[in-house]
Amino acid sequence: MRTTSEKPPQLSLRARLRYWWRRVVKPISKERRAEVQVHLRDASHPDFDYFVLVLLSSVIATQGLLVDSPAIVIGAMLVAPLMSPVIGLGLSSITGDERLLRDSASALLRGAFLAVIVSLVIAWINRHLPFVVLLELPNQVITRTTPSPIDLTVALAGGAAAAFALAMPNISAALPGVAIATALMPPLCTIGIGLAMGRMDVAGGATLLFITSAVTITFAASLVFFSLGFRGPLTNSQQRVPRSLFVSAILTLVLLGSLSYLSYRLFETANDNRMIEMVLYEEVDKVEGVELIDWKATSSGEILELDIVLRTLHLIRYEDSVALQKAIADRLQRPVAVIINQVHAAQLDPLVPPTSTLTPSPTLTSTPGPSPTLTYTPTKKPTSTPAPTETSTPTLTPTFTATPTSTPTPALAKAVNTAVPGLRLRQWPAGPEIAVLRQGEALIVLYGKRVLDGLVWLEVEDKEGRVGWIPEIYLFVVTLTPTNTPTPTATGTPAATMMGTLSPTP
Repeated sequence: MRTTSEKPPQLSLRARLRYWWRRVVKPISKERRAEVQVHLRDASHPDFDYFVLVLLSSVIATQGLLVDSPAIVIGAMLVAPLMSPVIGLGLSSITGDERLLRDSASALLRGAFLAVIVSLVIAWINRHLPFVVLLELPNQVITRTTPSPIDLTVALAGGAAAAFALAMPNISAALPGVAIATALMPPLCTIGIGLAMGRMDVAGGATLLFITSAVTITFAASLVFFSLGFRGPLTNSQQRVPRSLFVSAILTLVLLGSLSYLSYRLFETANDNRMIEMVLYEEVDKVEGVELIDWKATSSGEILELDIVLRTLHLIRYEDSVALQKAIADRLQRPVAVIINQVHAAQLDPLVPPTSTLTPSPTLTSTPGPSPTLTYTPTKKPTSTPAPTETSTPTLTPTFTATPTSTPTPALAKAVNTAVPGLRLRQWPAGPEIAVLRQGEALIVLYGKRVLDGLVWLEVEDKEGRVGWIPEIYLFVVTLTPTNTPTPTATGTPAATMMGTLSPTP
């Protein structure tokens, strides 16, 4: 029997924290825990239904990524069943359920492999039979190639929300939103697209994003299930924090550090690009009649290589390009090599009609000299009188001489290898679309020729008079014939000087 003078035993700090935590977070009942475990076993089992949903969702996601449609990609997120195996991994790491762990790992790996193969096949077919012409990567693909700490934070919150919604039956309606926020299928399809296009940087970035999301969701689910009272067999060791939770937490911290470093590097690159863009716009604006359209920067050692596209009202001289390169290098304080691609444009104002300009044409006129005049004077005595002298003034007589000069003639060509919906005529190489060409349509190949990303572009004119650019591989040249054009040349030939003497007859 304890007397009134005795004090109650003092609780340790760990016990007081556990007591406070249990008052805030109420553990769920054993019956509900059993229901959740059975549900995840069924949802994570790699059966026929699971693989059918993976197949269909990967087809939808790949098509949405290729056509750059966020709505289609969101539809694939809702169909994809990959969230259940990841949540199952988190629960099995807490409860020690070996069957759930085995089924979840198998379903996740086999489903991920199937999604990559399906997207790889679809992207490869589209590359050889281009239903969607990809001159550059869609934005939906690019956004899934550079994971950042923001993606890890979203996956952490999404995994916790998914586990909490599964454990609490009254808020299970939030699972579709969680599936959209923590999407796993689009990164897998991005891996396949990158492999089909030979872009290992795209495939590598998407792989890192998928691993980050999967590990972080697993850790968040494990933490939530542990907080809600999920345990394995009742042993003393199970009252402590499981080792698997420590392992997943360490992996999450490693990924967070890696993504933070990559984000810092991307931030530096973005800051440099912002500075380069500002300098380019300011220096190009100083050149009259020139507008900056596009630019691309690459580094070759210490030299910054800039490939810029300018729209000009007049052709830029070589001296102007040298001055522009020097000004950019001085502003950036680093060696710069500039390659300028000019797009010559004509400026028209509908409110100001064009004025006709008279162009003088040279006219060759023959001017004869003075005509000779004969004078005869009779005399009484036959005397010899010197006759007048006929003198001709030397003049220039125009003589036409045909000088053959070679004049380049635009070549005739046909559009070939076009596909549905057709070959696109663009305003400049890889620029905006201005027309769609049909198979066999006649074209005139003009004199412009450029190489962009290893693809040769030619300047052409269609039958409606529209001038644009298409890749050379889609042209079949019919003829290319030089013609000889006679050029009139005026040469001066002095006329002969004639002397004549008339003698009178006695």
